[in-house]
Amino acid sequence: MIRALIQALRPVQWVKNVFVLAPIVFAEQLGQAEVVSRAGWAFGTFCLAASAVYLINDLRDREDDRRHPLKQHRPIASGALPVPVAITAAAVLAAAALGSALTFGTVFTVLLATYLTINVLYSSWLKRVVILDVMAVSSGYVIRVLAGAEAIDVQVSRWLLLCTIFLALFLILSKRRHELVLLAGDAAGHRSVLSHYSPAFLDQMINVVTASTVVSYAVYAVDADTVARFGSDRLVYTMPMVLFGIFRYLYLIYQRQEKHNPTEAILRDLPSVVNVMLWGVVVLWIVYGGA
Repeated sequence: MIRALIQALRPVQWVKNVFVLAPIVFAEQLGQAEVVSRAGWAFGTFCLAASAVYLINDLRDREDDRRHPLKQHRPIASGALPVPVAITAAAVLAAAALGSALTFGTVFTVLLATYLTINVLYSSWLKRVVILDVMAVSSGYVIRVLAGAEAIDVQVSRWLLLCTIFLALFLILSKRRHELVLLAGDAAGHRSVLSHYSPAFLDQMINVVTASTVVSYAVYAVDADTVARFGSDRLVYTMPMVLFGIFRYLYLIYQRQEKHNPTEAILRDLPSVVNVMLWGVVVLWIVYGGA
C-alpha cells in the first residue's frame, strides 16, 4: 500500500514545480544560501499541493480511468490504493501545503490556495468545459512562477511571465492532442471535453501558442531590462536550444505518437534531456557572469 501511495503522489510530475525555481535563477540569487533555502522550501510546498491535487483528481476519475489503456493501472483505479486512504492522504497533504505556505506570508498563501481551488474546480467542473479546461491547467504554471518570486521577494519580468503563459498552453494543448489521437474513437469516453476538440482545431491553437512562446522568449532575451540586469546581451544565443526543445517536443507528439503522455515522453527522450541540461548550463553561465 505504501508503494501504491507513493506512486499515486506522482513524484515524477514534481518536475513541473521547477517553475517555482525560475525566479531565483533569473534574479541572480543562487549564491545566497538563505534565498536558495526559501526557494527550495517553496518548491517542496508546491510538491505537497500538487500531490494532493493528483489524489483528488484520481479519486474523482477512478471510474473513467479504469476504461483507459494506461490510466487503468493507476493505484486508485486499479484498487491498489483504497479510497479512504487516498482521501486521508489528500487532506493531510493539502493541509500541510497550506500550513507551509503560511510561513511565506499572505500573498504566497493566497497563491497556493488559488492553485488548490482552481484544481479542485478543474476536477469537478472545468475539465468538461472546452478551452477553459486547458486555461485552468496552464494557470497552475503561472501561479508557480508568481509564488516562486513571492517566496524570495523579487519581481518577475513581464516577458518571462508571458513566456510562461504561452509555454504552459503549448504543453497542455499538446497533451490534449496526444490524448485525442491515442484514444481515437474512445477519447470522449475517457475525457468528455475531448468531444469538443479535433486534431485540426488543436493544431491551430498549438501553432498560435508555439509562435507566441518563441517570440516572448526572444523579446525577453533582447529586452533592454534583461540586458541591463545581466550585463550581457548573450541570452539570445540560447534561442537555438529553445527552438530545438519545442521542435523536439512537437516531433514526439506528431511523429512518434508514444503511449506515454508528453511530459513523461520528454523525460525519457535523451536528446530532449540533454538539450534542457545544456540550456540550463548556458543560462547559468550567462546570468552569473560567465559571458
